[in-house]
Amino acid sequence: MNFTLPRPDVTFGINDVVDIVATALLVYYLLVLVRGTRAIPIMLGIAVLVGLFSLANLFHLLVLATILQFALLGTAVTLPIVFQPELRRFLEQLGRGGMLARPEAVDDAQQLEDAIATLARAAIILSRNRVGALVAIEGATGLREFVESGTRLDARLSVELLLSIFTPKSPLHDGAAIVKGNLVEAAGCFLPLSENVLTESHLGTRHRAAIGLSEQTDAVLLVISEQSGAISVARTGKLSRELDDEARLRSVLLACCRASRGRRPQGKPGLARFRRRLGPGDRPAGEFAKPRA
Repeated sequence: MNFTLPRPDVTFGINDVVDIVATALLVYYLLVLVRGTRAIPIMLGIAVLVGLFSLANLFHLLVLATILQFALLGTAVTLPIVFQPELRRFLEQLGRGGMLARPEAVDDAQQLEDAIATLARAAIILSRNRVGALVAIEGATGLREFVESGTRLDARLSVELLLSIFTPKSPLHDGAAIVKGNLVEAAGCFLPLSENVLTESHLGTRHRAAIGLSEQTDAVLLVISEQSGAISVARTGKLSRELDDEARLRSVLLACCRASRGRRPQGKPGLARFRRRLGPGDRPAGEFAKPRA
């Protein structure tokens, strides 16, 4: 006796096509929205937790699965708080109809070298005149939320522009300038302060802000002390030694910025490109040390 299973009545119509296309567009614009922000590392961390939880269930690791389950539940509760800037930006762009804006292009190596040369030259001039300054050079992680806290400029980077921004008694003097490629995106921006207590007398609020932002992002911070005129560079929560030579400062900044953008390792081009676009790179070799508490 032969038994035949009934074939399910499968239909695929225009409604399914519209549903798939609409969902794909929504996911695409969400990825464009969070690209270049701190949401990307957080999303990757959540993906790792989900993967570990799946493996724990697959191999019946009850204790580990229980711990990861509570961790995922706690993460789900805090997601609206963590992604508050991105959610706000998404709703604002949706209301303004700005979802169709094209993403910004990635700056090439020549633009980076020209920008570093301009920053180094301006830093030497500000240092000789004992003018305090704080410049954040954006890496792979975007600084859009900090740009919104200051005055938007979107002006071409130049020595004259930096000298004008950090002129004493200027309205934008006390804040930080954020540089992306060969543009000064904003000035007078507020940066998070580091929780580490700096014991050195010549390190003040600018240095704490530089270390604080470098602890949270892969940005490279250029700091000029108003008291001594000393030039320092902060990255990954560490502060460099004083740099008073323009050529040396330019080489240190260039090495730090290249490390923040990441280099392509041999053998895994796809994964390397993904990590270079979404995550911080390796630390550069240099004279960096954590601030003493």
